[in-house]
Amino acid sequence: MTDNQTMLSLQAVNLVYRSKPALRQLDWDLRRGQHWACVGPNGAGKTSLARVLSHQASHFSGVYRSTPALEQEGVAYVCFEQAQALCARDRKLDDSEYRADASDPGTRVRDAILGGRAPDRQFHDWVARLRMGHILDRGLRFISTGEMRKTLLVRALLSQPALLILDSPLDGLDRAGQRAMQEAIDELLAGERSLLLLCRQLEDVPAGVSHLLVLDEGRVLCSGERDSVLARSDVRELMRPPLPPLGVLPAPAPRNYTVPEGPLLDLRDVGVAYGDLQVLQGLHWRFERGQHCCVAGPNGCGKTTLLSLITGDNHKAYGQDITLFGRKRGSGESIWEIKQKYGQLDTQLQLNFARNMKVVEVVVSGFFDSVGLFDNWGDVQRRCAEQWLAALGLGAYIRDSFDTLSFGLQRMVLLARAMVKSPLILLLDEPTLGLDGTHRRLLLNAVDHIAANSDTQVIFVSHSAGDNPACINQQLRFEPDHEGFRVVVENL
Repeated sequence: MTDNQTMLSLQAVNLVYRSKPALRQLDWDLRRGQHWACVGPNGAGKTSLARVLSHQASHFSGVYRSTPALEQEGVAYVCFEQAQALCARDRKLDDSEYRADASDPGTRVRDAILGGRAPDRQFHDWVARLRMGHILDRGLRFISTGEMRKTLLVRALLSQPALLILDSPLDGLDRAGQRAMQEAIDELLAGERSLLLLCRQLEDVPAGVSHLLVLDEGRVLCSGERDSVLARSDVRELMRPPLPPLGVLPAPAPRNYTVPEGPLLDLRDVGVAYGDLQVLQGLHWRFERGQHCCVAGPNGCGKTTLLSLITGDNHKAYGQDITLFGRKRGSGESIWEIKQKYGQLDTQLQLNFARNMKVVEVVVSGFFDSVGLFDNWGDVQRRCAEQWLAALGLGAYIRDSFDTLSFGLQRMVLLARAMVKSPLILLLDEPTLGLDGTHRRLLLNAVDHIAANSDTQVIFVSHSAGDNPACINQQLRFEPDHEGFRVVVENL
């Protein structure tokens, strides 16, 4: 180590991820008492740095030195991929088909946090502060993205790490959750434990951060004290580049079904309960032709349940007054007849997408609603896929490997995949989650472009302020009441 105040030091670190350089000759020191934010656009190398620091990536070259205290107390890394791994494990171990009640809650939030330890005062303090008491006995697969993020944070804090790494900690949280999380982060930044925050926008850097590390394509653009870094023009240019132009949309793909004359969706007095938990009650929603709806509400309010009703994934739609695309649910239609009318995009799809595929193949898979490409396809599908990529400003990436693209570009490719079959409804579930400011603006512009120049209608699920496209002319809001949440539908 260079001195007794340096906790860790990286020297000339290089990391290759899926045949593409992720970190290049990276030098960085973390000293005691410092709180850092690592800033950069999607694909800059923030996640790769965190994986090296937390020993999740060991196949790097260069030097990584750390103090014995850091080695003993460890590094805790809180990220979305952790949630994915925990839920995947629970799905694999699910034995609900062998249970009398046909239900397996899997790992409960309480057990995920404590890991076999007895609850102590610190556990109860953090649970109260982050308003998590009502989810402690729920399974991890049955909580929202924001609730999962809180769960992982408390688990990490109870492990008492020497260094805590938080990847975009406000992502996936509703406004109340963001305020509670920000207060928790501010308190941590005022303490002695070192923090490293991974941020996709300069606006996301908390005031308590003392130093900034700016990455660009795996290289250090600059690092140092907060104010001096923020004053640099090259940092501002990196974080807010001009958007590429969008092109003319392709002609609509042929549809092997009849477009209904009336509303696309019509739900009347719909209710959903799981045991004693009432998720939806007295829901009325009519989604007419020409409408673009924003579905908004806090974490855990029932947005996911609502989406599962209209996409055919929830068996509780049977026996209720739900009409989808002109046919009452349960009148003999198959789930695939429903799904072919949707183009869907969410973060989970992106994280689970089949590997080792070319960008054009990923888009073509949208014709078959498959996570991967297993059906025969030809020049017609390829030509349509290439036209959609060009229309969304992605023409230069047609022959690239999907795995090598940045997180933001992958999201745009999956938007082209969702649109390639010209769906009646484009269903976007938290589509800006995990995107930097540039790709967030690019995606919202693309959604408006699609709404203005096609007959596809948009259902946009989000609880982040300022993240809605301009085309929205209907709002469906979940609002708290004495029995949980009530749904308010407003045409704008």
